[in-house]
Amino acid sequence: MKRKLLLTGAAGVIGNAIYNNLKQDGRYDVIGVDIKADEDQGILEADVADEKQLADLTKGVDTILHFAWIKDEDDFLGKVLNGNVSNAYKLFEAAVGNGVRRLVFASSNHATGFYKTEQKVDPDDPYRPDSFYGLSKCYIELLGRLYADQGKISSFNIRIGNFPGDDRPHSERAGKIWISERDMTQLVTCCIEANDQLRYVNLYGTSANSDSYYNIDYLQDLIGYKPQDDATELLEKAKEAGARVKQDETQFQGGQKK
Repeated sequence: MKRKLLLTGAAGVIGNAIYNNLKQDGRYDVIGVDIKADEDQGILEADVADEKQLADLTKGVDTILHFAWIKDEDDFLGKVLNGNVSNAYKLFEAAVGNGVRRLVFASSNHATGFYKTEQKVDPDDPYRPDSFYGLSKCYIELLGRLYADQGKISSFNIRIGNFPGDDRPHSERAGKIWISERDMTQLVTCCIEANDQLRYVNLYGTSANSDSYYNIDYLQDLIGYKPQDDATELLEKAKEAGARVKQDETQFQGGQKK
């Protein structure tokens, strides 16, 4: 029997890549939703602020992939907190109410963006958000922590780095946190299929970048993730081919120049 997946934000850059790749996988029954429907792709219209709609959408779902997001860094109270964090709460409540096994959240490296670039950061290190955007990701990770500790659901948080949606990173800094489409899809799949005994996991979502801020080698043993691409190698090839690679390394991992 196929696992039933609910993917929010299915029309977004990352969500759409995952949506199409998981549909082709063959192992899953994928329901993709976004604020606007896309009939050509089979994406349904849904508002994650609508509790009744969420209750209906989560019936019979094995795993939720929560990739929906309201983009507004400046309106913290109105959109970042009241929209993103409140909507995540509503989604967790609907998931728990319908016995969903796991929720995989598209978090961000900005949850720890104020660590300096020379530091190696472990997923269990203290939060150091670099923006309201990063702060809201921390809040939602902690929602997952609460529900997991209460024994209500398994919660995974992927702190996604740079996902341009094409074949390579385009700057020196991006090369430290880049993830390819095939590695992103593999990582999400590994999170879906991970052992049920894993109740709460924070992890960094990058490819096997030689010059990375993060050590992700342990993920192969933990969830079976074995990334295929290396941003460092791709940047070197791009330079050799005469491509322009932006020099944009900063003091902090989130990109700030404070």
